[in-house]
Amino acid sequence: MSGLIEPLTELERDALAELSNIAMARAASSLRQMVGHQVLLSVPQVDIVSKVRAGELIGSDQMSALVAVRQDFDGPFAGRALLIFPEANSFELVRLIVGRELSLQDVGSLEDEALAETGNIILNSWIATIANLLKQSLKISLPIVLRGNSDVMLKSTEEQKQVLFLHIRFEVSTREVQGYVALLMDIPSIDVLRVLLADLVGRLAGPER
Repeated sequence: MSGLIEPLTELERDALAELSNIAMARAASSLRQMVGHQVLLSVPQVDIVSKVRAGELIGSDQMSALVAVRQDFDGPFAGRALLIFPEANSFELVRLIVGRELSLQDVGSLEDEALAETGNIILNSWIATIANLLKQSLKISLPIVLRGNSDVMLKSTEEQKQVLFLHIRFEVSTREVQGYVALLMDIPSIDVLRVLLADLVGRLAGPER
């Protein structure tokens, strides 16, 4: 077995993008209540890529400093969800969440807590929305904050060679922070997800006349 999988079809990409945007709208509503500012989250790009390609997308080189929130999920399909930011963006995000300008020392002391809470809201919303709309039940672990380059972020089991990759646009009070959601899944899990997506599309399309 080559460990490769077919790219998403246009229909699958559209369905996942629509599900993801529904999830991000729900996450934005929760974050808006937390930070007291307008929050916009959108998903302009969704695709299945190799871990090598995902690494290239989130870090321009092996030395790029990244911060991520990781949560594992398990159920009919399983994997690892990561909300990933360049380190400079993570500082900006913490300032936005806390709601005031902070020194680097203060940012450092609050960063893990703020990032874990933000990641928990975004990743839980994405996974819960996907599970609900696909009529499945998934369990999700508590958030863990990671730091390192793309190799550290995407380290997983040998079977998890493919990444369901979402580019998210994150705006708080007109200040934009770019980030990524990466879901590491093995091929059987991605196959199950594709079957469930086909079922969803069929349900939404309704019976043929």
